[in-house]
Amino acid sequence: MKLRQRVVTLIGLSLCGFIVIINLLGGRFSQLLTCSPNVVKDVSRTLRQLSAENHYYIGRKRLNKSNYTSDGAGLASGINPDGEVTSNAWIDDSHDVIRLQKALNGIKRHVSENDGSEDLKNDGEMRSQHKTNRDIEDEKKSNLSAWEKFHEGISQYELYAENDPAIDDLLYDLAKVPIVDAEQLSGGTQIKLIMTLVDNNQALMKPMRWPREQESLPDHYYFSDYERHTAEIAAFHLDRVLNFRRSPPVAGRILNITKDIKQYSDDSFHRTFFWSPAKNLCFFGSCSYYCDTNHAICGKPGVRLEGSMAVFLPPENLAPRKTWRHPYRRSYSKHKKAKWEKNRNYCEEKVKTKAPYNKGRRLLDLMDMAAFDFLIGNLDRHHYETFLDFENDTVPIHMDHGRAFGHSRKDDKSCLAPIEQCCVIRYSTLKRIITFDTGAKKLSQVMRESLAKDVLPHVLLEPHLVALDRRLKIIVKMIHRCVKRRGQDKVIIDDGF
Repeated sequence: MKLRQRVVTLIGLSLCGFIVIINLLGGRFSQLLTCSPNVVKDVSRTLRQLSAENHYYIGRKRLNKSNYTSDGAGLASGINPDGEVTSNAWIDDSHDVIRLQKALNGIKRHVSENDGSEDLKNDGEMRSQHKTNRDIEDEKKSNLSAWEKFHEGISQYELYAENDPAIDDLLYDLAKVPIVDAEQLSGGTQIKLIMTLVDNNQALMKPMRWPREQESLPDHYYFSDYERHTAEIAAFHLDRVLNFRRSPPVAGRILNITKDIKQYSDDSFHRTFFWSPAKNLCFFGSCSYYCDTNHAICGKPGVRLEGSMAVFLPPENLAPRKTWRHPYRRSYSKHKKAKWEKNRNYCEEKVKTKAPYNKGRRLLDLMDMAAFDFLIGNLDRHHYETFLDFENDTVPIHMDHGRAFGHSRKDDKSCLAPIEQCCVIRYSTLKRIITFDTGAKKLSQVMRESLAKDVLPHVLLEPHLVALDRRLKIIVKMIHRCVKRRGQDKVIIDDGF
């Protein structure tokens, strides 16, 4: 930035800061920025440029599996998407633009001094090369199916690219392409079916068991809770809305039990089908929990059945994955507590000191997962997976959310134990959270619009959508407490993602 432009901008910032102080003294909190449009534009541009000048990008690897295809081939809480300053839930004393700018600079200094960013490659060169590679890949992918495009698009830090049109095509296929085979998935606590489509692609189907109004029973433990097909759908959409893009695509589908399931069942599965007194076709299959006549899955009405259809990841022989025990796994016992529930220093003593959480991005990914699980009410995160090809420098896959969205009025803060104990959060994650919390368009509204695209109506009922907004505020308050206790440089980490 030229010296003259910096001087003009700093003058503008000072004027805005003066106006802010006057407005605060006058109690006019709704009119924090009354500077001229040009000055506000300069302030916003400065904040964006400061972020761009010091923000680091990392080259992203992709799964190198050509045989997937048929042919063998501003901090901040205070900056909205337009760069304008809004209310800051975690800054105690001031909404001053200058202080916000210093906060941004402070976070960038933390990255450049302490996080090894000097080892990163030249950003412009890398992005140019990445763009060229992506153009070549797009040409190759033009004749692939949506499934193949999804598998080809999996990369080191995301399962699919932002605004990738192939994902919407894939969701359509999951919901509409004819089914030609169905079989039970062996193992698991509740019944799941592998559905083969006419194009020979497969999806994991979880059938509707309970009505949407049925929430988790108060006397049920998290490990014996019912699975909900709508929870799988909503979790994928939330993961996408939050821009994590770590959940395999899931779509709702309306099936015909006779044509889509029963006619393909083997003998043992076939024997579990029966007609209920209400003249609905039912089945219960074989599983650990709830696979008996009293907990049968029935058409509503007749042979009509709702289900969630989740795309399979590439097969293990092509893209092997590693399973990790979650460090904040629950005890899965009626009588014992997990170690992290009994030791408030668990993160410092047992997590931050051990691989892969003692270096790299994984600790921050764990915090992302904690925020995500809290928002959806998922207490069942016992393990997670990563792709072996990318070693430890990759994201955990967000999947298996059938027990989420069980309570609309209860916020289980134990899901936030990783954030509360480790007291760190990724810059970009906090920025998205506060944008939804303080912005004009709330998370519930964005989710409502996203879920409306699914073929199933009312994937989430209104109380669950309202809960998302309420839980965002709880996350912000927890980060606020960490910032007060440890300082923003140690809490809010910009690792370039």
